[in-house]
Amino acid sequence: MSPDQRLRSTRFILGLLLAAALAGCLVFLTYGARGNWSFILTFRGTKLLALALVAYAVAVSTVIFQSITNNRILTPSIMGFDALFGFLQTLLVFLLGANVVAGIDARLMFAVEVSVMVGFSLLLFRFLFSDRLRSLHLLLLVGIFFGILFRSAAGFLQRIIDPNDFVVLQDRLFASFNTIDPTLLGISSGLILAASLFALPLLHRLDVMALGREAAISLGVDHRRTSILMLSLCVVLVSVSTALVGPVTFFGLLVANLAYLLMPVATHRHVLPAAVLIAFTALVFGQTILERALGYNTALAIVIEFAGGLFFILYLIKGRAR
Repeated sequence: MSPDQRLRSTRFILGLLLAAALAGCLVFLTYGARGNWSFILTFRGTKLLALALVAYAVAVSTVIFQSITNNRILTPSIMGFDALFGFLQTLLVFLLGANVVAGIDARLMFAVEVSVMVGFSLLLFRFLFSDRLRSLHLLLLVGIFFGILFRSAAGFLQRIIDPNDFVVLQDRLFASFNTIDPTLLGISSGLILAASLFALPLLHRLDVMALGREAAISLGVDHRRTSILMLSLCVVLVSVSTALVGPVTFFGLLVANLAYLLMPVATHRHVLPAAVLIAFTALVFGQTILERALGYNTALAIVIEFAGGLFFILYLIKGRAR
């Protein structure tokens, strides 16, 4: 396939993905709507914005993280964000009680969660990207270690916590797209936009970073500085997404690899929009089916985790077969 044919094919696929995303918006906003349209559109539009923010944050952070690590089976969750989120929720309920935690202002809780996750990651960067170490692989190993540590500590506290508090805690440990506080959407949008604009000038370097550390350095890219800045972007995106709806571990892996499979070219200016559109379409249609067809009888996060986990296993089997 010639370069011109690849470019036309890429634009055609992006157009189809955009059309699917717009169709998903239309179905989500109008299907089954009865009554006051101004209320319905406002209510559903707020939820649609939350889905768009999560889709963007998860898709972009995963694609960038895979490019930096040069590995398509890794996601930012390997740094222990979901485990830290679960440990933080468990610790707060254990120390304060479920009633007190439920009464905390949503904006304050959001600020605490984002600050803790971002602060934890910046500490890792500070020590593991020092002048002596500069090891991305060590950073990943330490992230895995802390993830196991946080999960073990959270599991211990959950076994000795009050049973009534534990029932409330369970709802806070799973991603939910049904109980998003509208007051958090403006803050989340601002943080995501600011982080994206900050990293936008470095976007063209990702294609070189995906070639590997040695190749990137030989082509004149400051690998250490670019890695830190891009990892910082991933940290902000994942922290905001997790604090907004909860952890979605395998969703990023699913949409990122689907984007690579669909796109004829692997340049980030094409893969990133494709991953975002795939993520948004999946969330919108999934939430529509959950609300209109299944009557909230299950959680969208459970379906996402099941599909993502199954895709992860199949991807590993396929890679081993090669």
